[in-house]
Amino acid sequence: MQTSTSSFLRLSIIFFIALLFLITLSWRFPTKSNQFLDCSGAGSKPSLRRLHDKRLESERAKTQLTKPDPLKETPRHPLDPLTYQEILRVSSILSTYSYPGFHPSFPPIHSLSLYEPDKSFVLGWKKGHPIPRKASVIALHSGQAHELLVDLDSDCVEVHSVIHSSGYPMLTMEDILAVTRVPFTSAEFKESVTARGLSLADISCISPSPGWYGPDEEGRRIVKVQCGSSEGTANFYMRPLEGLVVTVDVDRQEIVKITDEGRGIPIPGGTGTDYRYSAQDRPVEMDPVNPISMEQPKGPSFKIEDGHTVRWANWRFHLKADQRAGIIISQATVRDSETGEPRSVLYKGYPSELFVPYMDPDDGWYYKTYMDAGEYGIGALTFSLVPLNDCPRHSYYMDGVFVSSDGKPFVQSNIICVFERYAGDISWRHSDSSVKGVELIREARPKVTLVARTAASVGNYDYIFDWEFQTDGLIRVEVSLSGMLMVKGTPLTNTKDVQQEDAMTGPLVSENVIGVVHDHFINYYLDMDIDDLNNSFVKVHLEKQETEPGTTPRKSYLKAKRYVAKTENDAKIKLKLYDPSEFHVVNPSRKSRLGNPTGYKVVPGGTAASLLDLQDPPQIRGAFTNNQIWVTPYNRTEQWAGGLLVYQSRGDDTLAVWSNRDRPIENKDIVLWYTLGFHHIPCQEDFPIMPTVSSSFDLKPVNFFERNPILRAAPNFDKDLPFCTLSNLP
Repeated sequence: MQTSTSSFLRLSIIFFIALLFLITLSWRFPTKSNQFLDCSGAGSKPSLRRLHDKRLESERAKTQLTKPDPLKETPRHPLDPLTYQEILRVSSILSTYSYPGFHPSFPPIHSLSLYEPDKSFVLGWKKGHPIPRKASVIALHSGQAHELLVDLDSDCVEVHSVIHSSGYPMLTMEDILAVTRVPFTSAEFKESVTARGLSLADISCISPSPGWYGPDEEGRRIVKVQCGSSEGTANFYMRPLEGLVVTVDVDRQEIVKITDEGRGIPIPGGTGTDYRYSAQDRPVEMDPVNPISMEQPKGPSFKIEDGHTVRWANWRFHLKADQRAGIIISQATVRDSETGEPRSVLYKGYPSELFVPYMDPDDGWYYKTYMDAGEYGIGALTFSLVPLNDCPRHSYYMDGVFVSSDGKPFVQSNIICVFERYAGDISWRHSDSSVKGVELIREARPKVTLVARTAASVGNYDYIFDWEFQTDGLIRVEVSLSGMLMVKGTPLTNTKDVQQEDAMTGPLVSENVIGVVHDHFINYYLDMDIDDLNNSFVKVHLEKQETEPGTTPRKSYLKAKRYVAKTENDAKIKLKLYDPSEFHVVNPSRKSRLGNPTGYKVVPGGTAASLLDLQDPPQIRGAFTNNQIWVTPYNRTEQWAGGLLVYQSRGDDTLAVWSNRDRPIENKDIVLWYTLGFHHIPCQEDFPIMPTVSSSFDLKPVNFFERNPILRAAPNFDKDLPFCTLSNLP
């Protein structure tokens, strides 16, 4: 009887525990459609969860970042971009401007942007003080580029000059759209398309720039239009009409020449080339990855003041979109970890030029050596970022206000995003069990950073530009590449069919598709102002030292020796793995408590150097890739590494030309130029759209702070991070 009673009791307890477990499981993991994410903590009653939700919404409302209306925005900082209304005023002023030949209307505008006040004015400006507003305008008339300075305070053209360097300004969107329609007016082009068995309705075209290869193509703006078939796919880039090139006069909108050498080359098939999610007919072959998001119950920690000033943790900087550069960071200051004093690091930074040479000498390919920023404009080729995919939840989005060729402003919405990032990285850590009288030490700090991002779709390629700010004072500048390869049609369908491997200009990446080898170089303009204007560039060279026999078991060791660059030639740096150096920008007038000059160093990541012949025409134009680092004295007219006018330029107004003056740079207001590079040998995984590849460089404090600036940063505790579960309110 006792045994029977004990068994019954055990069964009752087991049944009760199982029932309790099932009830708990069903509460914590509901399956109904009205599930939502609850960060109030497990075990809360529905009424308490609703109360928490109201408080949470109240907290988020307090921290909500409101984006200004771009149509009504007014300038509040000397570096704010021209507003929608200001561009309208500039257009109105130019419409009545009298100049010989500028009739009956002002010529097409290729660039219209803020003419920034002098650096000394910006550095001395205080909030609430007057802000001078001027616009820099580049217009093209009769093949000649004109630069005008428009004063918005006096409503007049203050300066008008003709630009005498070679080349033309950026193509306008109107230029790009117009030239791609011109081939369809040609009977020869249409016959070539139909002879390939294609419908004209399925043909999409792009407008590659021609580069510069001698005087034959000078005297007029041209584009070498190439096309692909979008039959059955949105990815016409993977279905080129190989060998068909239509040279178009941009201004006359007429065909100069048609080259048709590829009729025997098959059009690659469209099956499996469409990259749109809606076009996929089966799921990816992998176990599902559950949705993931960084939750911020109190909202983001950063603030956007006056539309363009970003404040976060110990950083403050000005952020804006630009039609040519895409994204510009200005007046970046970091707070001193001991005194709280804001200290200057970077006056201005942005991608100055992109150089993308393809390695194929054929008639239909030799000219493909693009200078994307100066020929098309990075900002002009941005589209709205995709929430939750391009940028995470809680991002703040910023618009760009740009100008069309007729002088009318237009808004590119949501082309910059700002967000905090936490990916499980560590800011610093140490564990130790060897300290006498102290229990096991385990200290670690999470790394949370702030990212400002934009992305440009430059034809087939997509470029993602990130500026990442860390609480330890480091700035990471990253470029990521995605999008489509620019491919070459071929009769080959398998490598076994290759007769002469040396004739291949890239690997076979799909049937009838060659991925041509190419490079990407991105040059950054970095006006470093470490603790003030006057800085010096220092190469800290690691040099091997031999030991004296018998003095030590060691035979060699390394010493760090400092060399201060006196002139520009001293600061032309080619990176060498087996001859390493660090590269510092220091303020010789400001010292740490130990006597070290305060500074920042450039820390290269994975990069590449141009291997083209120095006299190759594209290399002359892209000569900023001759070195990875250059340092020049600050000059407001020297802002673009490829020159002010890049389209069909000869390379006579570039960073390399300016730097050949070998000007003094010691203890001066200096600009550092860094070129980040990629060699790209395509592979099958790049087809039909490339997984993202990235490279970066860091701007890292060196003796800038007295000690680790985040030594006193707090660790995370459970109470700081609410546990989020799926909950189901009645």
